[in-house]
Amino acid sequence: MAHVELSLSGAFVPQARTPSEAEFVTSVERWSMAVAAADEPCLVIDVDGSIIAVSTSCSEILGLGKPAEALGRRFTSLHLIDFTANAGRLEEPEADNIPPLLALRSERLARGLIRVLPRQGETPLTLDAISTPLMAGDRIGGALTFLSPVRY
Repeated sequence: MAHVELSLSGAFVPQARTPSEAEFVTSVERWSMAVAAADEPCLVIDVDGSIIAVSTSCSEILGLGKPAEALGRRFTSLHLIDFTANAGRLEEPEADNIPPLLALRSERLARGLIRVLPRQGETPLTLDAISTPLMAGDRIGGALTFLSPVRY
């Protein structure tokens, strides 16, 4: 059995930090850094709907290639398809209601199913999407979305 002694004489006292260290990094930037390193399928889009961060697993699921290649692409440029038997391309009015874009527009949490065709000739994939708006001060700065494949 080990014996451990703790000294209370050299107590840790946190140092005061200057505002420049953390207060000028926005929520969008913080989440973008976390998403880029995440194992889970997730992404961040900006207020224009462009992908600004994507995890490797998300990039694979959506058929985007390497994460760096996906940056700057509009989320609606993905091959989003409808839930009909024909799996037709999801048109703009309906695409505006998918969770990432709905979270931007409503500034509220959004959840729903998304259907994508990752690559031509592959089976369509249904994803459960949970999106939350990211604030930049008092205004919307982007949206964070977690995706999970739906297994039948």
